[in-house]
Amino acid sequence: MEIIQVKGKVSESTIIVGESILNLSKYIPSKGVFIITDENVDKLYSDKFSNFPKFVVKAGEASKNLLSTSEIYRWLLDAGADRSSFVVGIGGGVVCDIAGFVASTYMRGVEFGFVATSLLAQVDASVGGKNGVDLDGYKNIVGTFNQPKFVICDTSMLKTLPAVELSNGFAEMVKHCLIADANDFSFMEENIGKLMNRDVDVITHLVAKSVRIKASIVTADEHEKGERKKLNLGHTWGHAVEKILSLPHGQSVSIGLEFSARLSAEKGLLEKRDYMRLMNLLRELQLPICTSINPLHIFDALTKDKKKIDDSIDFILMKGIGNVVIERLQLNEIKNFIEH
Repeated sequence: MEIIQVKGKVSESTIIVGESILNLSKYIPSKGVFIITDENVDKLYSDKFSNFPKFVVKAGEASKNLLSTSEIYRWLLDAGADRSSFVVGIGGGVVCDIAGFVASTYMRGVEFGFVATSLLAQVDASVGGKNGVDLDGYKNIVGTFNQPKFVICDTSMLKTLPAVELSNGFAEMVKHCLIADANDFSFMEENIGKLMNRDVDVITHLVAKSVRIKASIVTADEHEKGERKKLNLGHTWGHAVEKILSLPHGQSVSIGLEFSARLSAEKGLLEKRDYMRLMNLLRELQLPICTSINPLHIFDALTKDKKKIDDSIDFILMKGIGNVVIERLQLNEIKNFIEH
């Protein structure tokens, strides 16, 4: 078990990698606890948290909207939740986003924590204090920065995860290696078989490394004014892909990583051999690297990204494996790259 701290300006978050959901009671109050989960997790693990009132959302990104949060607010109110209550999100990235947003805004904010049940949530969505919901299909347009009190990453729960969801988490692991750890990128290349076979030791090592990388960046820049923007590697293009094609988040990020790598190579920042290493790793992890849709349709969605600044956007480019830079690009430059 490994304990990692994220230190925000007004609060701290403790991420416990390798902890069991069976020990949830160690981290929560003795009363006033309310659970938010989804139908898949409820079906598999409800006996682990049956003592608490719970709200079950439909699984999937379609639940991550203001209509769903309104229903949860009413449920909390009817159930007697007050400002001393504690919300626990038990599920993947969607549940963590919803639970964090609801807790951060209900009665101007109550404390909350997560049990991250998917690989994507364990390495990314549950860590860092970003909580948000979508608006008209555009990702995380409404949200907050607020740290959970704790995140339990129970890697044994990954054994019940569908294969596509496992690959979604791998995409974020690759992203973290590209940002800050060339050695673990090589480690992933060398352990493809163990990763695909859900080897707990290998996955736990990489989950902890991803969390450490993200925790370090978030601690330095909690509200994404500078360094934290690097965590958007693959996401600017990936979110647009997700909007247009409704692909799972990790698959969209994988396509976004390819786009960023190709653009980086075009600008002379990334060597061809490193581009090919990335493509080979993504393929081995059963992640897509391209789409047949006209990229100009994706570009149109990108122009509505919340990170856009007038006619430009901060794009994360690769300078080799384990090193990235933030470069403000004009939207026309990205469009010209697509067209040519």
